[in-house]
Amino acid sequence: MDPITLAAELVRAGPICDRCLGRRFAGLGPGLSNVERGRTLRAAAQGGAPVAPERCWVCRGVWDSLAARAREAADLVADREFRTFLFGVHLTPRQEAVEEFLDERFPSPWAEPLRRDLNRALGQAFERALAERGREATVDFARPDVQFTVDLETGRIELVVAPTFFYGRYRKLVRGIPQTHWPCRSCRGRGCASCGGTGKQYPLSVEELVLPAFLSATGGTGGHLHGAGREDIDARMLGRGRPFVVEVKEPRRRRIDLAAVAEEIHRAAEGRVEILDLRPGSPELVAQVKEEHADKRYRARVEFGEPVSGEALARALEALVGEIEQRTPERVRHRRADLVRRRRVHAAKGALVSPTEAEVEILCQGGLYVKELVSGDGGATQPNLAALLGVPAKVAELDVLDVLDGSWGGPIAASTAPR
Repeated sequence: MDPITLAAELVRAGPICDRCLGRRFAGLGPGLSNVERGRTLRAAAQGGAPVAPERCWVCRGVWDSLAARAREAADLVADREFRTFLFGVHLTPRQEAVEEFLDERFPSPWAEPLRRDLNRALGQAFERALAERGREATVDFARPDVQFTVDLETGRIELVVAPTFFYGRYRKLVRGIPQTHWPCRSCRGRGCASCGGTGKQYPLSVEELVLPAFLSATGGTGGHLHGAGREDIDARMLGRGRPFVVEVKEPRRRRIDLAAVAEEIHRAAEGRVEILDLRPGSPELVAQVKEEHADKRYRARVEFGEPVSGEALARALEALVGEIEQRTPERVRHRRADLVRRRRVHAAKGALVSPTEAEVEILCQGGLYVKELVSGDGGATQPNLAALLGVPAKVAELDVLDVLDGSWGGPIAASTAPR
């Protein structure tokens, strides 16, 4: 249909304001507002005098309430740091019905939905409200720091605050600490006699040593530590440390002094954990850190059930290099899928400390269980050091010396850890 003819039909259907009239032709006249577009079409269609928005049968003057809603939204985030925002609306049942009627009775290929026009108007009003407070922010459709949903029926405003992320590496310098909080196996976190009412399997974790400093600095309500894999509880994480991303929920501050955060973590950890290379992160880094199977370098103190020679140890370690077929170890089958995985050992070397003890270094693909590579786990890992030597073997102590991650997210800033 010709736009002017359609505009004339809309005008004859009842009192309609310039904004609602122009919105039915939003795809025409680039650079014009809906009000300007409607005014032009009304004149061309000879639609008479302009109609005040409160008399419009389509919108009933909803625009007049938006400034107040925008000021309420600005009040909700008055004590929060943010640079981007986004608005959404829940239409009233009447508004939904009117939109459906317009699409059926006056179909227009150029129309803009009422919801989109309202979202834009709220965003513009919000920017003005921020300017009155000496603040500014920009709309972001993909990943806003704060997002508002206005219910036009009740007037309620729902606020969603996006989490903030920080990248770093941790060194775990003691044994007996898991990476993250473990619920008690007996009570599953509820608290019982076996866990002393704490609900935890272990009294402390790397996450619990690291996260509080971030929550204090950001004013967040909670969070998680996402690691690039995890070392065993009885293993240390040495060298350059393990990459991780801290996710902080509902932060009030997003730009924080990371050097001060690292210093606070070191003070509270008392030599158990060190933090290196802190810098701002992103949601993408969480996926990269968790999904990447980085090669790792291990050092193990190995005990043998019988004396072995240096020559036999050297031959066995050389034979370990190559593809390893490993079933999920028995010790973790209660929480991991029982699968057979193929991983590679890239290099292996070692030396005897005594006839029944050796220090071994292994460079291998991520996801390989090194303890079972040594012991064989009852034949579930093939080949394995014990079978190649023909004597029982087990790892007495294990250290992760390096995680060869390839520096996720580009160059890493200088370390913020105290020297």
